[in-house]
Amino acid sequence: MQVTTSNKTRQIIEIIVGFIVIVAFITVVILAIVGHGQERVSGYPLKASFEHIDGLDIGSDVKLAGVNVGKVIEETVDPKTYKATVIFTVRPDLQLPVDTAAVITSDSLLGGKYIDLSPGGDESILKPGQFMSHTQGSISLQELLSKFVFSIADNKPKSDDHKKNTTDDKAIAPLE
Repeated sequence: MQVTTSNKTRQIIEIIVGFIVIVAFITVVILAIVGHGQERVSGYPLKASFEHIDGLDIGSDVKLAGVNVGKVIEETVDPKTYKATVIFTVRPDLQLPVDTAAVITSDSLLGGKYIDLSPGGDESILKPGQFMSHTQGSISLQELLSKFVFSIADNKPKSDDHKKNTTDDKAIAPLE
């Protein structure tokens, strides 16, 4: 009878350990799914209004002198001005002047966009949640190319063959 009791005790211990392993595995999977893609957003928020933010997404970088100093956390459209309002964070150790410029810049020809900050020289410092007044929106590569192509087409001189044909038509008079 002693042997049966130890086998039952062993089976109960194995079931408990198995249950604990399954619960731990499920907890890790849930934490991985919930925490996926979430970054800690540290720093204070600033706001900027742009004409175009093509290619700028939530989570895009905010850089100062080429160094990452924050992230874009929200994008909305102002229904009164029809401009895009972007809220982004800046590291708490950076105190930016009020006349700091925010420019949406391309990471590379095919890459994503980010906000590049260029500090000004004003003595006043931007406060958390304050709007930046100096901004420049995204420049569309397609728009630039179409302007270039159409400007070349508009400035193309008329060909000599076209001038010659119009002159020849006037020179030949019908016989009467």
